[in-house]
Amino acid sequence: MTEKPDWLPELVRLEDFGGDWERFIEAVYAHFKKDFVEGQPSFKGQPVRLKRHPVEAGKEATFWHIISEGKDEANRLPDLRRCERIRWPRAIIEHFTDCRIKCWVNRRRNEKRIVLWLEALDYVVILADRGRYVLLWTAYCTNYKHTRKKLQAEYESSLKG
Repeated sequence: MTEKPDWLPELVRLEDFGGDWERFIEAVYAHFKKDFVEGQPSFKGQPVRLKRHPVEAGKEATFWHIISEGKDEANRLPDLRRCERIRWPRAIIEHFTDCRIKCWVNRRRNEKRIVLWLEALDYVVILADRGRYVLLWTAYCTNYKHTRKKLQAEYESSLKG
């Protein structure tokens, strides 16, 4: 694995909670809450906001989305790698000008999305541009070669104009 930037927080590991999933998820949420509910980062001067509803188990929709995976929102499954990296989205948003982060805008279903890709560590943060603010849409590990190829192609296309 490539050396991580010094500004990138350490992982939150399940083993640090003795394998207790409930305690682990509460700790993961505590980091998310500190970074995005209690403290509000900004991206290029725009506040970063969350999709709050539906609130499930007292936790915002964006939280559940960025710690789980699956196409069907109602049946997404928690992803340990996403959970471990819960402290990374804010750090990547705040350091998007770091040369190790590829940043570009693309369109998804008539919506402007901002992609922040820390390629060397296979991690992506997606923001939806809402005009006066950006919405933390998702964040995930680029687990598959085809995902990395797609991101690279999008990035290269964005450089051409």
